[in-house]
Amino acid sequence: MSISLKKGEKISLRKENESLNKIIVGLGWDAIKVNESFLAKLFGGSTHNVDCDTSVLLLKKDKLTSNEDIVSFRKLVHKSKSVIHKGDNLTGDGKGDDEQILIDLNKVPDEYNKVVIVTNIYNALDRKQHFGMIKNAFIRVVNEENDKEICRYNLTDDYSENTAMIFGEIYRYNGEWKFNAIGEGTKDLNIDSLSKKFK
Repeated sequence: MSISLKKGEKISLRKENESLNKIIVGLGWDAIKVNESFLAKLFGGSTHNVDCDTSVLLLKKDKLTSNEDIVSFRKLVHKSKSVIHKGDNLTGDGKGDDEQILIDLNKVPDEYNKVVIVTNIYNALDRKQHFGMIKNAFIRVVNEENDKEICRYNLTDDYSENTAMIFGEIYRYNGEWKFNAIGEGTKDLNIDSLSKKFK
């Protein structure tokens, strides 16, 4: 049974399944409805077209030591083949995961102690967009082998004016893989700016 986490809560990923190896980190969000005109109100409103870009940072001793350790729409596969980005969703429309990251825990080289999942709104400044225009945002961890959800963190804070989000992290602790629900909004406008927080 999936465990629902609150902000700041941590969970062991292998507590219920010691053989857990390959996981899917799924992220999802919906744009809020915009009722700008009589017709929009009549037909239920339209939505913001919010393009969120998810990236993954592989850290050594809690630090990003090289841009080669950023997996994003620019580079979908880490050099170790342990992290694979399944591609960019441009709108956030539809149910389920909007973007997915595949992580092979056994392949993550020992020098990396954290895998951080972050998202920023593409071209947020020009489009005057922020995370207050997004609802139902979540991050979840799934066992790839049987497609069972291990845990989920639904973001509930007000992130208005934030243009980027540190969703969560998967990290090693005493030889064990854990997940930390972070949910920290930032005003960074792209992955280049956001990644500097970890250098």
